[in-house]
Amino acid sequence: MGANTIIGIDLGTSTTEAAVIRDGKPMMIVNFDGQVITPSAAGVDKEGQFVFGEKAKAQYLLAPEDTVIEAKRKIGTKETLRMGKKEYSPVEISAMLLKYVREYVSESLGEDISRAVISVPAYFDDLQRQETVEAGKRAGFSVERIINEPTAASLSYGISHMDEESHILVYDLGGGTFDVTLLEMFGGVVEVKASSGDNRLGGKDFDECLIQWLLSQFRKKNGKDLSKDPAAMVKLKEQAEWCKKELSVRDSCQIVIPFIAEKNGNPLALEETVTAEQFEEMTRELVERTHAPIDVVLADSGVMAEEIDRILLVGGSTRMPMIRRDIEAYLHTEPSKAVNPDYAVAEGAAIQAGIIEGSLSREEGIIMTDVNPYTLGIRVLCDDKSHYMSIVIPRNVTIPVVRKSIYYTSYDNQDAAKIEVYQGEHDDVRLNHFLGEFVISGIPMRPEGEERIEVEFSYNLNGMLEVSARIPSSGEEASVEINMMEYEQEFFTEAATDVTKWKESSLAKEYRTVIRRAERRLKNEKVQNMPFYKDDLESCLYDLKLALIEEDQDRAEELEEDILDMLEEME
Repeated sequence: MGANTIIGIDLGTSTTEAAVIRDGKPMMIVNFDGQVITPSAAGVDKEGQFVFGEKAKAQYLLAPEDTVIEAKRKIGTKETLRMGKKEYSPVEISAMLLKYVREYVSESLGEDISRAVISVPAYFDDLQRQETVEAGKRAGFSVERIINEPTAASLSYGISHMDEESHILVYDLGGGTFDVTLLEMFGGVVEVKASSGDNRLGGKDFDECLIQWLLSQFRKKNGKDLSKDPAAMVKLKEQAEWCKKELSVRDSCQIVIPFIAEKNGNPLALEETVTAEQFEEMTRELVERTHAPIDVVLADSGVMAEEIDRILLVGGSTRMPMIRRDIEAYLHTEPSKAVNPDYAVAEGAAIQAGIIEGSLSREEGIIMTDVNPYTLGIRVLCDDKSHYMSIVIPRNVTIPVVRKSIYYTSYDNQDAAKIEVYQGEHDDVRLNHFLGEFVISGIPMRPEGEERIEVEFSYNLNGMLEVSARIPSSGEEASVEINMMEYEQEFFTEAATDVTKWKESSLAKEYRTVIRRAERRLKNEKVQNMPFYKDDLESCLYDLKLALIEEDQDRAEELEEDILDMLEEME
């Protein structure tokens, strides 16, 4: 152990864990409470001091307005989270949690720890990854690598099974996200074949099903709606989470909240018995939602279900018996118990950290390859459509990778071309994520289609994407380097604008209808399951409200057109 120690961190929706390599093996690190698992909760106490972990989680029951939980679910959005008298971005809350991790890890290991490998869901997009890195930096870490959670879990398994040759499916159901990854192990190499997932599916959604059932039962018996009572909802949330865990080891569970509300001056209690069978029935749709990502990774990897040798279950939510039964029935393979669902990701992140710092040599350790989870490409003109996405690197291609595509000038005497880089799965780039752009000039002025433009993408394991363009006839070249682990600092430091004031704009009446349509669509359950559509619609809606506040009608008209196109696309 020395000044170059790098730790591995699993920054989860519900809990956070950290690990380090000791004597060639990952060791979990205890926090200030002597525990390995730290609730991902932050709060402000009555004295105005920040509290984290178990203290913050306990405070949530008494003062939810002063406490933030599940901030990870908001990473990559413009939403703010109220804690006490202030609003915080998801990045700021995540940074606070990571700073707390840095403090307890430094005390536990007896040295100042400032380097880390941090895990993220495999299906996190570029912005979500960038914001995770930014949170780490704000906490005082040099983030050496971002590692996909299923890949980390496979490293935890692989380090003690170096000689195994097998196809492994990692099924990672955490508190707020779901990932599935298909890997191949051979000769100490872990090669990721394909990844997919659902960033809006996790254990908290199972809790929510139980909460809604309890609300319905209470409403039927007492004629009172508890959903508008914040204090009651906090109690229900706590009991639902507890009941879910109980039903993992018992056939039934009794929920009793003695005084949860009052009616006509009389106290009302909530008493319900929930059976495991009832819970499975009310959450069946959630379990079935895991099947589509599994089908995607099987199709993308070219591996058939019967070729899977081992299934690793990762994430605390996989402790639910119905998850194990469902995956076994769906893939006809019994899940392995070879890794600890709560520790595997942190251990794997520590293994990657150990390889980087040198405490695990590449000869003694394990070699890992990964894939890019989303398609990368550029905007081109196609069939008179100016927003067409031309794919250069498809999703689930093993990285590092270099790919080249050929394009031609789109009009007579074109002497320059703007190369716009995007990430996403839609044909329309406006529904994908913009990554960067550059201009290549010096194109010989000739008739349309006679000058060739070669565009090359080079993407490596360190998250660096280099995009270059070359004109063969003139030798002109230009390029841009995009660090997929960084983001423009002004994005994070700029305070979020309160866009609720858009109604005060002189333009508000003109755009009220499209705003209401978009807001209603965002509440639609179908849209909730379409992360790219939802994120981009939210972003455009935010920008439109901002344009109205700034009385920028030209910008508002552009955004209205974009929103209407998205709404039509979602029909």
